[in-house]
Amino acid sequence: MSGMTEEQEQIDLAYSVFDKGCPSRGTLEHVTGRWGGLTLGTLHEGSLRFNELRRRVDGVSEKMLSQTLHALERDGLVHRKARPTNPPRVDYDLTRLGRQVAERLLDLIHCVEGSMDDILAAREEYDARPLS
Repeated sequence: MSGMTEEQEQIDLAYSVFDKGCPSRGTLEHVTGRWGGLTLGTLHEGSLRFNELRRRVDGVSEKMLSQTLHALERDGLVHRKARPTNPPRVDYDLTRLGRQVAERLLDLIHCVEGSMDDILAAREEYDARPLS
């Protein structure tokens, strides 16, 4: 027995990121791309305004952050809330699904961060090998 519910097994049959035409590929790209992953990880800490988010995601341009937020909102991972104030205030936060995805993504981020000494040593060893 796989431990999955019947519904989970049906979902697995309906979508496979390994199939080139599967719509899950686009979402996976949005989530695991440089700016998507960092944006989701940052929003996991709480709701932020655009410029706050841009400062936290060091190196992202305004254009790239805007495109990333639009893609994540379209995928149902980020919620955009515009408040009718003067000047207008827009806040971004994670949806329930976005929080689930971000938690898994943060596990991966923490794994990579915690393994950086080993990764850097592996890079150094690789780069020291003679070219073949």
